[in-house]
Amino acid sequence: MIDFDEVRKLVDENISRVISLGATYVDARFFLEDRSETLVMYDGNLEVNDTTLESGIGIRVLWDGAWGFAATSDLSGMGKCFDRAAGNARTAAGLVQTPVSLGRAEPVKGGYSTPVEIDPFTVSLRDKLEFLSGLDNDLKDDFILRRVVVANLMKRRIHFWNSEGSDVEKNLVHVFGRMMVMAVDSDGEAQRRSMGLYSTGNGGAGWEMMTNPELFSGHASRIKSELAQLIKAPRMEYGRRSVILLPGQGHLQVHETIGHPLELDRILGYELSYAGGSFVELDSFGKLQYGSEKLSVSAYGGIINSPGTFGFDDDGTPERDYLLIDKGLLVNALTSRAMINEANKRAGREVFKRSGGAARASAFYRAPIDRMTNVNIVPGTDGTLEDIIASTEDGVILDNPVSWSIGSNREHFHFGCEIAWEVRNGERTRVLRNPTYQGHTLEFYRSLSAVGDSSTWRVEQVDNCGKGEPNQIMQIGHGVPVVRFDDVITGERE
Repeated sequence: MIDFDEVRKLVDENISRVISLGATYVDARFFLEDRSETLVMYDGNLEVNDTTLESGIGIRVLWDGAWGFAATSDLSGMGKCFDRAAGNARTAAGLVQTPVSLGRAEPVKGGYSTPVEIDPFTVSLRDKLEFLSGLDNDLKDDFILRRVVVANLMKRRIHFWNSEGSDVEKNLVHVFGRMMVMAVDSDGEAQRRSMGLYSTGNGGAGWEMMTNPELFSGHASRIKSELAQLIKAPRMEYGRRSVILLPGQGHLQVHETIGHPLELDRILGYELSYAGGSFVELDSFGKLQYGSEKLSVSAYGGIINSPGTFGFDDDGTPERDYLLIDKGLLVNALTSRAMINEANKRAGREVFKRSGGAARASAFYRAPIDRMTNVNIVPGTDGTLEDIIASTEDGVILDNPVSWSIGSNREHFHFGCEIAWEVRNGERTRVLRNPTYQGHTLEFYRSLSAVGDSSTWRVEQVDNCGKGEPNQIMQIGHGVPVVRFDDVITGERE
């Protein structure tokens, strides 16, 4: 049994000790509980039943402009862990070319808890499997070749302290779900239709989301019906037309071509060897017309039940709500304390005024890096999906990604989707299969011609965003409405 008061006492003592030895900053992230459970049913059979439980502490030390990091799950060796982090920092200080500076920040004391009605870890395994089996049964049909139902559950209790006097507690719960059906089309190719658990941005974020018919459990018959249409549908023909992205596809478009290129560490070149860079430069802010005037993008967005909402980042910075793109103009980035100071120094001017609270680590044994929070397209004034369809002469409605290819600097992209609906003269006509679209990022967003209202907006959850070396898998959310882009290359040449 962990004595939390003893942990706090040891952390305080060691932070003070390392500061007295010459460190300029020290912080500690104690994961009292990091729990996950993954259940996968494949054609009605339980294929995956994985549970993990981790606990430990990660220490960062800043010494002469260099970071040192160490972690341990053995709390009896906490003092040695602090010493290893300090030793790593001192060694790195002799090699670092760009000294790290955090600037000054006021101590933060507070906490954040995800709103939860039903803690998923209080639901019995029997009840979870009965629920998933019920969904699987709803997906059955003679033409269905394969069925998959997934539940991915997470719970974290984290305490953060630093040498500035910050003291933060976070209690986070995330629930992810997905169902998928597959069948063979008239050409013998596999087609699929899927549905992921989403959020309206409000309400609880526990097991109650999984069992909510609107958010997840009530969509089995719809995706089965759409797959039945899809396997008989003609292929999408190559050509330029408008594309209307539903949130199931729009969120990945935002993720890959707005979220990632606006992570400041990527802009500064720190991800080049693994995940690529960004076409955005420090001189772009306040000058670059990223999209049409209909495009406004926020970070955080006040979403209370998204996996991108966590209260305080792993620098101890309170999560805040601010615009990244304002009516098409690029105005800010996803930032952390160290990165904004380095960026401002490189630019020779104040590009960023304060941290956006984007420093996040996936586990106690990983160091924080700049990550997406909630990156959202602000709802517009162009009405419902049906309103946008009515004003579209020649286009396609697209939903859910199958494949994606992104330029190394996020400057261009190519997406394949599960399904398309053709739009002609303001009316939805027929289903098309194997839809694809592609474009150059800035040209694409500058062609944005319609943004749906709040009734079309929903928060799509992402549980598998990878970044960093060693790789860290992070959970985030994207609030997106229905959006339309014009004169887009769609389909593949024969």
